[in-house]
Amino acid sequence: MDSERKREIVYTPSHLGEFDYSTQMGLPGEYPYVRGIQPTMYRGRLWTMRQYAGFGTAEESNRRYKYLLEQGQTGLSVAFDLPTQMGYDSDHPLAAGEVGKVGVAIDTLEDMETLFQDIPLDQISTSMTINATASILLAMYIAVAEKQGVRQDQLRGTIQNDILKEYIARGTYIYPPRPSMRLITDVFRYGSRNLPQWNFISISGYHIREAGADAVQELAFTLANGVTYVQTALEAGLQVDDFAPRLSFFFNVHNDFLEEVAKFRASRRMWAKIMRERFRARKADSWKMRFHCQTAGSTLTAQQPQNNIVRVALQALAAVLGGAQSLHTNSWDEALSLPTEEAVRLALRTQQIIAYESGAAHMVDPLGGSYALEALTSELERKAWDYIAEIEARGGVLKAIEQGYIQREIQESAYRYQQAVEQGEMVVVGINRFSSSEAESSAKLLKVDPALEQKQRGKLARAKERRDGQRVKAALAGLKEAAQGEANLMPLILEAVKAYTTLGEISDSWREVFGVYREVKTF
Repeated sequence: MDSERKREIVYTPSHLGEFDYSTQMGLPGEYPYVRGIQPTMYRGRLWTMRQYAGFGTAEESNRRYKYLLEQGQTGLSVAFDLPTQMGYDSDHPLAAGEVGKVGVAIDTLEDMETLFQDIPLDQISTSMTINATASILLAMYIAVAEKQGVRQDQLRGTIQNDILKEYIARGTYIYPPRPSMRLITDVFRYGSRNLPQWNFISISGYHIREAGADAVQELAFTLANGVTYVQTALEAGLQVDDFAPRLSFFFNVHNDFLEEVAKFRASRRMWAKIMRERFRARKADSWKMRFHCQTAGSTLTAQQPQNNIVRVALQALAAVLGGAQSLHTNSWDEALSLPTEEAVRLALRTQQIIAYESGAAHMVDPLGGSYALEALTSELERKAWDYIAEIEARGGVLKAIEQGYIQREIQESAYRYQQAVEQGEMVVVGINRFSSSEAESSAKLLKVDPALEQKQRGKLARAKERRDGQRVKAALAGLKEAAQGEANLMPLILEAVKAYTTLGEISDSWREVFGVYREVKTF
């Protein structure tokens, strides 16, 4: 919660003003979907339970995925290491010390084959948190599926593929914004024709919030990015109803319980209005905001780390009462290390207890009509529209990024929050209140074997020796030539990865054409 915002002690109908329930709320499954995008919500189908996972080599991550599926997880969520995210192979000098550390290392199709070995891709939904190199990883996934005998139209899942928030908050970009947007549009175009069950993008507010944004900023900047993606696709000649139903969103679930529920309700109403009124989409599926949630990593504390179990449970419940379609719950030990199997299992059990024991899934939008919740929903929406208007007055998201405006707003919000914590205005249990001198938990932490980097480099060297060098050379030449024109790059990427061209080689071919992006200094 923004520490400067004051709330009422008791909310009454007077706080709703001229609020018209018939037009601004409707029933669940009805425009503007503030009460949920499906009439029966979780009574018809529970949210997808994902646990974001990936570390070390593809073999290690494959074992973790199988473990999670055995524990009742209903969808995979893949974390990639920083070199993979930045378009560097494991043998690149800039990859030194980072291979497999914050996610799994993927250099070639061979790694992707190992990652999903014995996991039937026609039966599982896979989310991949990847942005600058999203088109390459998607092509590898398609190629693995083909080797399994699975058609592209059978694949279900999501690639994050949201480069705008990388410039705003996260930093794993490679190319300047405009060629990056071209890569995203190519995925839209290819996916709309070949991947009817795949989400081509997960427009992410999560990292914006983790960088220090408040709830209003997360909502506003995420939707502004969404508008930019839709507009770019339309300018490239796509029809809105051909791609809009496959757009998805990714939100943070922070500590302020009612504010988070209100944020999700406001986001659905705002997106429905944007798609129907601004972009004139005709299909109801184009108006519906579908989103994944992850509990807030920035709220986890290394001090009294088991307090994180309670934080995550409350955040997860807010996501469910807010109507999420997919959810990841952080593990309590993630402020200390990559999560252990025991901690991951408990995080998953948290979702399962909410789903099967709490009763929260038995009723559709049980908080709807609350004076406090509806007032908060309208307040968040009004302030988010103000931000969107300011961004558009500056020439849109790309111009606002180039000006450093969005980045500054987030940085100032982060500063205000930190000041509130340090001055005791914002209580963080175990940090600035109720701290303890007792020894912290001595639970075993997960450590990535430092020898894996050399192991991964050896695997990459052997893959290069076995492949057809001429085929790789031809694939790279074709990619570089196509990047200089306007052809859709996805079919060429698919052919390149099937030839075991590396992720770094493909990325380098585009670096030569597109150049690299340099961060805007905001202060």
